[in-house]
Order: sequence, then structure tokens, then C-alpha cells
Amino acid sequence: MKTVIVTPRSLSSGGHPLLDRVREAGYEVVFPSPGAQPTADQLSASIVGAVGYLAGVERIDAVLLARARSLRVISRNGTGVDNVDLEKAAELGIIVRRADGANARGVAELAFAHILAAARGLAAADAELKAGRWTREKGFELEGKTLGLIGCGKIGKIVAGFALTFGMRVAAYDPFADLAFCPSPSFSWVSLDAALAAADVISFHCPPCADRRPLLGERTFPLLKKGVVVVNTAREGLVDRDLMTAALDSGRVRAYAIDAFDREPPEDLGLVRNRRVSATPHLGGFTTESVDRATEVAVDNLLRSLEGTEGGR
Repeated sequence: MKTVIVTPRSLSSGGHPLLDRVREAGYEVVFPSPGAQPTADQLSASIVGAVGYLAGVERIDAVLLARARSLRVISRNGTGVDNVDLEKAAELGIIVRRADGANARGVAELAFAHILAAARGLAAADAELKAGRWTREKGFELEGKTLGLIGCGKIGKIVAGFALTFGMRVAAYDPFADLAFCPSPSFSWVSLDAALAAADVISFHCPPCADRRPLLGERTFPLLKKGVVVVNTAREGLVDRDLMTAALDSGRVRAYAIDAFDREPPEDLGLVRNRRVSATPHLGGFTTESVDRATEVAVDNLLRSLEGTEGGR
């Protein structure tokens, strides 16, 4: 029987009813590492002979793809495909599909939850009280503040709507800006530098740079206002870890929230343990609704491609 490997943890830990559609279409569903992000060795062993791959955020590089001699389609259960070597996939005739926007609401809601929590210092206050200390740090209100939105696609637009509802101004940067989107006089499209410099709160909703350099790095950190809040529910590599640590220690950055890591779970918890960091284990799209939407789109994409309606080898 032809096999389809499934790696997203939201699906591999307990399966999902929508995967029955793959089985009913005549494919064996294989979980290389149930409930965990697969290692390179686990993927290498599983991908040989597989015709389909319902993929998570694990790295799918040229070496792995070279072993996938029968693979016809990689279907992501999310929007990002920066973890896939697209050039090698194209060379081999492997279709790469994504569930565009399926988890946008879940990610946007988590990002704004982090914004609210950081503005009031909820994580630190909770830790202090649980430790038996009555410690209060004055927070700030969002009304009248500026949100620097780095990436304003489906997720960013929802976050912008939340911010405007709270009375914030939104300065949005996106290299592929949808200029028709202007929901309020308090919303404006600006350059990256202008968004970072104006922001009281920064939220990232974009893929990493092609060269993997941080967007918030040596050149751009000096642009930030003192006391800014930074929220990163997109990719860990968008922010320089060492510079962020220094900025938190100096007070230039009031708080940093992160939800996505290069390796999950992360091996280096140095930054995560900083008292001004709020870290979550990739919860953005991990809601019942987002998982269902993303799985439905990913399975549809997978089966359409395997059945030949989308081309491929």
C-alpha cells in the first residue's frame, strides 16, 4: 500500500478524524514520531517509498528530499513553507502546497493575548504571587499607543483589527503590502524602519528573510523606543537572541513574547527563562478550530495532488 507520512504534532499525537479520508482513498498513514517533532533520522527512515507528506514545521532539506524517490506532494498544515527546500522540491517535481490562512485567527488571537499580557506584566506578576511575594509593576494601557505590525497578510490584518478596536494606531510594514487594505485613519503602511521606530508594541507576522538574517538585529535594534514590547508568534530567527537578551537586561525592551522556535522543544532555554520573557510552546494555531480548518485544507490539497488534478510527478 502507498504511504503518506504525517508529522504535525496536532495530528500525530492522537490522529484526527479527517485523516480517515486519506486511508479511505487507499493510502497507509504513517506517523514517524507520534506527538513529537521528528528527527532527521526518523524522517529519513519514513520518507523512503512515501508518495505523500502531510508536513509540520520540521526542516525538509535537499538531503531528505533526495531520498524521497516516490514523493509526489508535500502538504503543509500551515501557511509557512520556509522549512522546505523549494528549489530542490521543484527540481524533483514534488508539489508543495500550504493551508493558506487556515490558522490565521488562532495565531492572531494568541499574538494579541501576548500583547495584553505584556502590557500588564501578567506572567511576572503570576510568578511572583505564586512564590509568595506581593510584587506589583505598573503596566500601561493600549489606547493611543502604536502597534508596529511586521507582516500584514491574513494574520496581520486580524491583529490590526484587534489593535484598532483597542484604540491603538497601527503602523504596518509588508514588502507585498495590500494597499487596498486601510481599515481606519489610524492605520498606515510604512517602511520597516518607520514601523520599528514608531512602535510601542511590535508584532511579527512574516516569514524569515531569505538569507536567514534577523529582521530585528544589529542594524534595527537601535531604532526601538525604550520600553517597547516585542511579540514574535512567527519564527524565532526573526529576532537576534543575544541582542534581545541584552535589550531586556538594559530595559530597552520591556517584554518579549515568543511562540515559535527553530527546534521544538527548544534545547537552549536561556532566553526563555528571562523574567521579562513570556514563552509558549507553539500554541498559535493550536486551537480546535484552527487545527480542524488547517487539517481539512491540508488533506484536500494532499488528495487532489495525489489524484493528479494538480500535476506533479
